Amino acid sequence: MAKNEELTPREIVAELDNYIIGQPEAKRTVAIALRNRWRRQQVPGDLQDEILPSNIILMGPTGVGKTEIARRLAKLVSAPFIKVEATKFTEVGYVGRDVESMIRELADRAIRLVRQEHEARVQERADELAQERVLDVLIPPQPPPPVVETTDGDEGVEMPEQEESSTRKTFRKRLQDGRLDDKEVEIDVEKKQNSSMFQVFGPSGIEEMGVNIQEMLGNITGGKPRKKRRVKVSEAIELLAKEEAANLIDMDAVTKEALQRAENSGIVFIDEIDKVANRGSKRGGGPDVSREGVQRDLLPLVEGATVSTKHGMVRTDHILFIASGAFHVAKPSDLIPEMQGRFPIRVEMHKLSEDDFYLILTQPRNALLKQYRALLGAEKVDLEFTDDAVRLIARTAAKVNDDVENIGARRLHTIMTTLLEDLLFESDGDAAKKVSMDADEVDSRLGAIASNRDLSQYIL
Repeated sequence: MAKNEELTPREIVAELDNYIIGQPEAKRTVAIALRNRWRRQQVPGDLQDEILPSNIILMGPTGVGKTEIARRLAKLVSAPFIKVEATKFTEVGYVGRDVESMIRELADRAIRLVRQEHEARVQERADELAQERVLDVLIPPQPPPPVVETTDGDEGVEMPEQEESSTRKTFRKRLQDGRLDDKEVEIDVEKKQNSSMFQVFGPSGIEEMGVNIQEMLGNITGGKPRKKRRVKVSEAIELLAKEEAANLIDMDAVTKEALQRAENSGIVFIDEIDKVANRGSKRGGGPDVSREGVQRDLLPLVEGATVSTKHGMVRTDHILFIASGAFHVAKPSDLIPEMQGRFPIRVEMHKLSEDDFYLILTQPRNALLKQYRALLGAEKVDLEFTDDAVRLIARTAAKVNDDVENIGARRLHTIMTTLLEDLLFESDGDAAKKVSMDADEVDSRLGAIASNRDLSQYIL
């Protein structure tokens, strides 16, 4: 089970509130789905396998937070997460991306996630070993003590080990204090390899096997290729620590844990599910057949299947599938009945209002104003916005979304970039300065653009 999965639904919603404004119904729904996973793990006996996840369809226009909710949910509990677009897949019998590739990608993500966690646990020891290897380059180790022959014909005994030299102790202290960081050393490191991947035609089309030919050859010839590199001590320790961390972890244990996490905690986010729905009642011709074919290929994965990956077999029975779509034209009822049954939870997400935009600009931990303040802070620019200025930016975003096209919170990125373009271009970090932007300044830069529909269509 992934960490933090014991969080209560209220705690999950509170965490999501730190990054996502509004959409309380969607947050409650995904929080319950996540908590139900923990509840299933507490169920004894065979009944545990019988409890299946309640997959979710999030309905709403673009930019209202559908993907962000799923992504933050997965990050919160360190669950393997992938986002795919339903329109990228093709049905069986056509050359294109196979739906099972999403599960293979989920397994890859799980391996990387768990490996990073295992490496973090041994990082302190890896750093120590890396420092010793750098010390061996700076101060070559003393030869081992000689074996003293005995007179009674025994093989001999080793002399007591000599104490570490004072020079090596001194250099170790300097190394730990960072006083040798800029000194150059020559180290022996693993040679970076370009992954040589190949694709195989399987029964479902092209399958991305992801086999590294160079790694296979390295295993045959006995070890990975290495090369000499001359780098600064600080970089040498970083490179060698990565090698040591990789040597300290058990990849078999990593793989086993990762596959279990993919099966029991994995989240697959399928975007644009509405675009593979049969719109209306028309069936049996043209592109509608292809759309229904993709749904029928997705169905076994959502129902529960076993997928072969390069890391091992992955069961999809308890993976949480979250689908999303605008559903402007199609409706959830336009999906094939079997697919509708496998996504029993539907949540409609609301269009963002002017007040929502104001909160998005100011409240989240990663609020857009905080991001731009940090960016310009790197150039010694102290950027501030008055409350009236922030209100006007939010009002402009809402107006342009209504007049041109509703792209949700993404409109704020466009407006902020346009508003701060001159400042971003001219700031060079030469001298510290303070910039305060009020409503009049915002209006002078955006007012004419926002009021002219043709201009806002192309600029904002």
